[in-house]
Amino acid sequence: MPVSDSADPGDASVAPGDRPDDATDALPINELFYSLQGEGRLAGVPSVFVRTSGCNLRCWFCDSYHTSWEPTHAWLDVDDIVAEVESYDAADHVVLTGGEPMIHDASVALLEALDDRGYHTTVETNGTIVRDAPIDLASVSPKLASSTPTPDRAPDGADAGPWAERHERDRIDLDALAGLVDAYEFQLKFVVSDADDMPEIREVLADLRDAAAVPIRDDDVLLMPEGATRERLAETRTRVADLAMEHGFRYTPRLHVDLWNDAPET
Repeated sequence: MPVSDSADPGDASVAPGDRPDDATDALPINELFYSLQGEGRLAGVPSVFVRTSGCNLRCWFCDSYHTSWEPTHAWLDVDDIVAEVESYDAADHVVLTGGEPMIHDASVALLEALDDRGYHTTVETNGTIVRDAPIDLASVSPKLASSTPTPDRAPDGADAGPWAERHERDRIDLDALAGLVDAYEFQLKFVVSDADDMPEIREVLADLRDAAAVPIRDDDVLLMPEGATRERLAETRTRVADLAMEHGFRYTPRLHVDLWNDAPET
């Protein structure tokens, strides 16, 4: 299912200003497609991706521009989403992503329905919201200071002004991060541009290790090169791989970018 441009994006902070009145269990869906998981410990696994629209942050390098800076979507009932997922009978892994899927109440209903049907689920989240839901892998991506938009660092045509302060204020929520790692099997996936990001990663990890009730191993920490195109990844991946080896963390590729560049539904 491709990006829908037929809906009013509504409130750009969370996107769903046009929710139908009778949509009690519905989600604003930007894309729903079958591909390979491109990132993290399950990279390479055939997966169905359910991409919701709307986000509470605005990373300047967001690779899903149409779920955050300019959200587009079509509203689908949870039952319809599940039926679409089931049509891809080769996959038993579902990735709920965004945007930030955890801003939507109905994400819980979707995860419960998928769990009832035996799917393994990964939720891609920025780590600022915790919900009680059946999640097999919480893929938590805390946003570093280098993600904050500025007038000189924002997607083409986007106005970073209203978001710079809000993003910087909200991008790290230690209580939410601790809640996620305590509740779920998890991976911590940091988007890294260069060595300047490493002191903050170390600081976030130290604070989170103090706050969490479970151990956080270096093996739980993945460094992922910033870049939504092959050209940009060529600039960042080698130095990020070197940083992973230097600091004893894991390196994760972005297989979907290597394979399909920045094509939609990949």
